[in-house]
Amino acid sequence: MTEIKDLEPKILWKYFDEILKIPRCSKHEEKIAQYVMEVAKKHGLEVTQDKVGNVIARKKASPGYENKPMVTLQCHLDMVCEKNKDVEHDFSKDAIKAYVDGDFVRAKGTTLGADDGIGVAACLAMMESDVEHPPLEFLFTVDEETGMTGAFNLEKEYIKGEVLINLDSEEFGSIYIGCAGGANSDIWLPLSFEEGGKGLKISVKGLRGGHSGVEIHKGRANSIKLLARLLYNIGARIGHIEGGDKFNAIPREAFATVVVEDIEEAKKKIRELEEAFKDEYKRSDPDVKVEIEETNVEKVISKELNEKVIKMLMGLPHGVIAMSQEVEGLVETSTNLAKVEMDDKLHIVMSSRSSIDSALDAIMQTIRSIAELAGSKVEEGSRYPGWKPNRDSKLLKIAEETFKKLYGKEPEIKAIHAGLETGVIGRNVGIDEMISIGPDIEHPHSPDENVRISSVQKFWKYLEALIKDIAEKW
Repeated sequence: MTEIKDLEPKILWKYFDEILKIPRCSKHEEKIAQYVMEVAKKHGLEVTQDKVGNVIARKKASPGYENKPMVTLQCHLDMVCEKNKDVEHDFSKDAIKAYVDGDFVRAKGTTLGADDGIGVAACLAMMESDVEHPPLEFLFTVDEETGMTGAFNLEKEYIKGEVLINLDSEEFGSIYIGCAGGANSDIWLPLSFEEGGKGLKISVKGLRGGHSGVEIHKGRANSIKLLARLLYNIGARIGHIEGGDKFNAIPREAFATVVVEDIEEAKKKIRELEEAFKDEYKRSDPDVKVEIEETNVEKVISKELNEKVIKMLMGLPHGVIAMSQEVEGLVETSTNLAKVEMDDKLHIVMSSRSSIDSALDAIMQTIRSIAELAGSKVEEGSRYPGWKPNRDSKLLKIAEETFKKLYGKEPEIKAIHAGLETGVIGRNVGIDEMISIGPDIEHPHSPDENVRISSVQKFWKYLEALIKDIAEKW
């Protein structure tokens, strides 16, 4: 059986193999940051860490290129920690169980962390590489996945680079030069309860989920929306409801305990709707299923509030809201009904994105209006900025030339419907020359995540060639 560290290029995969062993959920990057600093020191690099945990290292230029602009290679240390419900895995201490499957590396029942573990590994490999290079700076940010805390709090004094290459894209052969901005809406509704009775536990499972930015256009089912349809159609009185986890992941599973007037009739209706779901999502979510279990429900939400909760979940939007009129095939505006949970209050998280500020305003106003009609309070989080494409970028021109020289064809120039740290870092530090590249990574933020091995080989070859060409051509 092929081991991860034996894959080519070994200089990169050996670091990814080590990264798999290190806990690095968002907001818990201490151990991976320590590892990165140890590697940097081992290779004689100057290294420091700022007050929020970002790691910055610098490598002197190859002889003759000392006066070239410093190039910052940027990635993020954290990963989305998602697992299937039936998988025993403690992300705070257990290594990711990765394996080779043909041309792919996957993980057993959890996220792989190729987003952005491959970017981290590429930076560490570049510290070791002997390719001719200008002055290099390595920026490893923290908490990208749950709010870009590292990027937002990065202080200009720490960064000396004039050119930035972000290593957090997921499609080899594409060079990204723009991204969407976004913000979250937290919806809160105080609840009151009445006595419950015999009822059902309803579980929606088997969905693909995925990244709520780069995969929102694929039309995958949202477990919370499907559960809301079930509750609406069986006249359910909710005892408890929960679904989803991360704001940037399309919910894969959702659960509710409910009381209904006629249990058998409710079961029949649920089975009918399950068949409808299987038909509606036979391509995107072929494994969708609804599990039913009889149970005692101690208390249920009071009747008037119960109706508001169900109708609000039915009414809140999810998915693509508008496609770009400027870039063919690019999602302009979307929203993700990301999470629902409850105790004495109902809490719903909505995550919205757009490449146009006014359109982001509009979808967030829609969410607020629906929530307030149901009597809820809405709190809107701080926004992260978009990144406006610059087709005349000098860095982009060199990147295009390098790609064509290596592969005999033009790369695709794209913008992405997701928040990249480039938007935040560019604004905070004042860097205009930026691109984002990466290998092929599918289904990030879900246990189906995988990275294509052959694309990592091409990505590394391209990155080394690009660094050399910047040194020679700038």
